[in-house]
Amino acid sequence: MPEPRTMRRATEKKRRGRSPSTQAGEFVREEIHHVREGVHGARSTKQAIAIGLSKARRAGVDLPPPKQGTASLETRRHAEHDAEVGHAGRHEKSRSRSRATFRALQREGTEAASSGALSRQARKAAQRRPASARSAAARKGARTKSRSGRSAAARKGARSRARAS
Repeated sequence: MPEPRTMRRATEKKRRGRSPSTQAGEFVREEIHHVREGVHGARSTKQAIAIGLSKARRAGVDLPPPKQGTASLETRRHAEHDAEVGHAGRHEKSRSRSRATFRALQREGTEAASSGALSRQARKAAQRRPASARSAAARKGARTKSRSGRSAAARKGARSRARAS
């Protein structure tokens, strides 16, 4: 069950007209925090993200299942089922299955939520998108930043480039 604070944040984003993926981001953030705090682990960053998205769908976020060809049939079916559960409202949970999955996750490590692992995952995800989409996202980000925000971003970029060389 998601924490009340996460539900509040997601509801607030929905009220402000943010996209379903932005609302779902709150659940993913909660999951990353859980792994970092040691509530449970994750085998990979992708798994931690997937758990967060599943929680979001079950909480009623209108997040569509992945498109055909982007994920396995099993994953898409799970996502569809999670969405159905989210729209149906209350549902009965299997105690023994919940406990089994939780205990399995407790045996996993917490490296999946490290800043390095998240950075690698973000880079891989960005590489799968076309250059035009990445460029459009950067332009949109620059458009919505204030003057001081753009200046801070430029300084950060310069620092990153200096560190890389």
